[in-house]
Amino acid sequence: MPEFIQLLAFSLLGIGAGVSFVTQQVLNADLSRCLGSASWAAFISYSGGVITMAAVLLVTQAPILTTPSVAKSSWWLWTGGFFGAVYIVAAIVLFPRLGAATVVALLVTGQMLASLAFDQLGILGLVHHPVSLPRLAGAVLLIAGVVLIQR
Repeated sequence: MPEFIQLLAFSLLGIGAGVSFVTQQVLNADLSRCLGSASWAAFISYSGGVITMAAVLLVTQAPILTTPSVAKSSWWLWTGGFFGAVYIVAAIVLFPRLGAATVVALLVTGQMLASLAFDQLGILGLVHHPVSLPRLAGAVLLIAGVVLIQR
């Protein structure tokens, strides 16, 4: 696949994932309002995700996990769901209070700041990508975007 087409396809996938995230959070926030519980709304959301991933595993015929493959992984690699749950519950709580645009701006800013730190320090095996002036400027512009989006 030509590089431009691949970049375009990946960009559209990223945009689609962003649209999916906002849709999920709006639905989750409304479900939370109906149920009176952000935690139950997040649990139901994750349950739907588990069912969807089970279907994906079946359709793609992914091989069953083996004991040796599981044993190769460190315990902290299994904590991703915890961080996902924090993310989902926070978004469910914040969406109706701050609005979708502000929450997404805050989340993206947090993601960018953490990403800069992870890249700079090579955290969890990432390749070191030093913080540069343009990268810092991008983070500052995201923070400015958070301030502007609230107006």
